[in-house]
Amino acid sequence: MIQPLAYIHPQAKIAENVVIEPFVVIHKDVVIGEGTWIGSNVTIMDGARIGKNCRIFPGAVISGEPQDLKFAGEVTTAEIGDNTTIRECVTINRGTKDKWKTTIGSNCLIQAYSHIAHDCEVGNNCIFSNSTTLAGHITIGNNVVLAGLVAIHQFVKVGSYAFVTGGSLVRKDVPPYVKAAREPLSYAGINSVGLRRRGFTNEQIDEIQEIYRVLFVKHNNVTKALDMIEAEFKPTEIRDEIVDFIRNSNRGVMKGFGMGS
Repeated sequence: MIQPLAYIHPQAKIAENVVIEPFVVIHKDVVIGEGTWIGSNVTIMDGARIGKNCRIFPGAVISGEPQDLKFAGEVTTAEIGDNTTIRECVTINRGTKDKWKTTIGSNCLIQAYSHIAHDCEVGNNCIFSNSTTLAGHITIGNNVVLAGLVAIHQFVKVGSYAFVTGGSLVRKDVPPYVKAAREPLSYAGINSVGLRRRGFTNEQIDEIQEIYRVLFVKHNNVTKALDMIEAEFKPTEIRDEIVDFIRNSNRGVMKGFGMGS
């Protein structure tokens, strides 16, 4: 169903059962999957790759040119998975020659007025509350929740199942499974509510809690804490994910509360 007041470039690839409301503009190099709904006044620009059963609300701009002075018009994409909802006035920029694409996974909810800049990688099942702002080159894991007005510095990584409280300024990497709060951003416990909702067992939650006690509560330096974690905890997928995330952090991870910025 395509309303007559919408403009769709004749070479755009639109599945037959996509619903496009009035005053939508869709550029040439665009692909939209089955069952997706495009609300009024949405602009979908070259490079957009939108999956099945997505919902894009009025005023959103998808695959706009990167706000990067180095961008020279190279052909890049903004790719959105299936069943993702993008609310009013969200802006998503396509990639630059750094990664060539911006990606958002499946089953995400990106709430109104949020911005996702060039070359970001967002996992599956993420929720970004209103006015969340991601600078370029950010990596977000799966099942991450960012509360309203969170702003994240370029090149930061946020691990899977993390929760960042509203209004936070994120300058350092946020490890998986934790809650992050305060200013400067600090460890505020593990995301136990979110983990239980996602089916983690009590034993897994206890393991995560004890690992982060060694890292953040007992005031060990990072190198010593990681050595202790590998020595004291048996190898598991969870333990190795936490250790690998911290060891591979380029910007450094946030600190425990009271440990400084």
